[in-house]
Amino acid sequence: MITANELKIKGIKAIDQELTDKNEAIITHRGKPKYIVLDIEKYDQIRALELDLLYLQAQEEIQAGKAKRIGTKEELEDHFKSL
Repeated sequence: MITANELKIKGIKAIDQELTDKNEAIITHRGKPKYIVLDIEKYDQIRALELDLLYLQAQEEIQAGKAKRIGTKEELEDHFKSL
C-alpha cells in the first residue's frame, strides 16, 4: 500500500515500486484504502472481462424475451418513437 503522503513525495516512482511485485497498488488516505492503480495491461484484461460478462447478460435477456432485436433502420426508428 502507498499512503497519499508517500505518493505526494515520491510520485510515480512510488507506484512503480509497488507494481514491481504486485498486480495493483492501493493508495490509502488517512489510513483507509481509497484508490487502486493498475498497469494498463491488467486494466485492459479486467475491462475485456466486464464487456464479455455484459454481452453474456444481454444474450440471456434476449433468450428470456426481456429484450428485442432490432434488425432494420425502420425498426430502430420505430423503437425511438416509442420511447
